[in-house]
Amino acid sequence: MTAERLDQPRDLRRSLRPHYDPEAFGRLSERIARFLGTGRFLVYMTVFVAVWGIWNAVAPAHLKFDPYPFIFLTLMLSLQASYAAPLILLAQNRQGDRDRIQYEQDREAADRNQAEIEYLTREIAGLRLALNEVATRDYLRTELSRLLEELKERR
Repeated sequence: MTAERLDQPRDLRRSLRPHYDPEAFGRLSERIARFLGTGRFLVYMTVFVAVWGIWNAVAPAHLKFDPYPFIFLTLMLSLQASYAAPLILLAQNRQGDRDRIQYEQDREAADRNQAEIEYLTREIAGLRLALNEVATRDYLRTELSRLLEELKERR
């Protein structure tokens, strides 16, 4: 078994499978799924079906391409639905992946913030303890006044 060398490009391999960029395909599927979920798409689809039905109902016989019960229209709508469903699922999976990554990043940030808060809390507690041991100005004045009185009494 030979290990791949990272300092050299890979050899080009011929494959019968078509090459596609999964990321670009994912972005395209998200754009399509986003469009399929809009009112604009519903209006376009309604107009398309209405024009199709009216054309094939009232047009002269030689211009009709899908007579009633519109089997070709049913086939076209089924084909559109068969592509729309997996594209929507792919877009949802990608959004779920992004949400999971965002959740993990938020959790890590919250953990870091919690650690910083705990550190600052310990620092503040340490400062309070240190301040309790520091002599205050009033205490020093009182002590100096007492010492001054003792010195005056000794003289």
